[in-house]
Amino acid sequence: MGYFKGWYFKCCTDDKTIAFIPAYHYCDNKKSASLQIITNDAAFHIPFQTIKYNDKPLHVKLGDCRFTERGISLNYQSNRLKVEGILRFQPLSPIRYDIMGPFTLVPFLQCRHSVYSMTHKINGQLMVNNRNYTFHNGVGYIEGDRGYSFPKRYIWTQCCFEHGSLMLSVADIPMLGFHFNGIIGVVLLNGKEYRIATYLGARIKHIGANTITVKQGDYTLTARLQKKNAQPLLAPSNGKMCRTIHESAVCQTYYRFSYKQKVLCEFISDKASFEFEFTATR
Repeated sequence: MGYFKGWYFKCCTDDKTIAFIPAYHYCDNKKSASLQIITNDAAFHIPFQTIKYNDKPLHVKLGDCRFTERGISLNYQSNRLKVEGILRFQPLSPIRYDIMGPFTLVPFLQCRHSVYSMTHKINGQLMVNNRNYTFHNGVGYIEGDRGYSFPKRYIWTQCCFEHGSLMLSVADIPMLGFHFNGIIGVVLLNGKEYRIATYLGARIKHIGANTITVKQGDYTLTARLQKKNAQPLLAPSNGKMCRTIHESAVCQTYYRFSYKQKVLCEFISDKASFEFEFTATR
């Protein structure tokens, strides 16, 4: 069985968003690595032969490109892509405990998720094919995945907003010959963390076209993709980066988070990210 490990660094300015996905993959006794870059209007895939990484503290090195808890340093050039620059992160905002909860103890899971920072400030400058990305108190988010395959069916969305940040993932989870819908999510609002997860009683209330509503006790969270901006990305299947998914790294999404009849936050963001890979059949 193969293996993969990847990280997702999302960086937002007032009018631009760029995300970086450094990854390690192992399949058929072969090790490889890659860096994917997704912008408002393009996606790039860069293969590497080797990768060096640590989780604590987070540090990923691919060639002359580095991704750490303190920032990103880029220096890469090919016929199709030139990217260079430095971004500096202010202190990260980690969540209180592992997003997987008790599932951290379950062996042989298809995919495990991590959240390194719900939101942090970014300063610096990048050039991507002569396009300038200047960050002055920009906003960032960092997460990661590891396992052997992405779920066949899943929904993922993330958004940093004025008073906080949120992340929600709903996936079809195979386990011991059966399947169940697993939910993990965090809403960070005005400094307070709300955890939404299957292991806390969360369940799907509704899934529709580009829409997901989950409920946990008296809390309800809805995310609806309103204007997609999907770019193709490679995702792992048994450790091999051979599956094509589509992510809107920057798109328009509606969110509503409520407790009983009280709306805690409700807004439309043009800086959301969304993947809707959830169909009716397995």
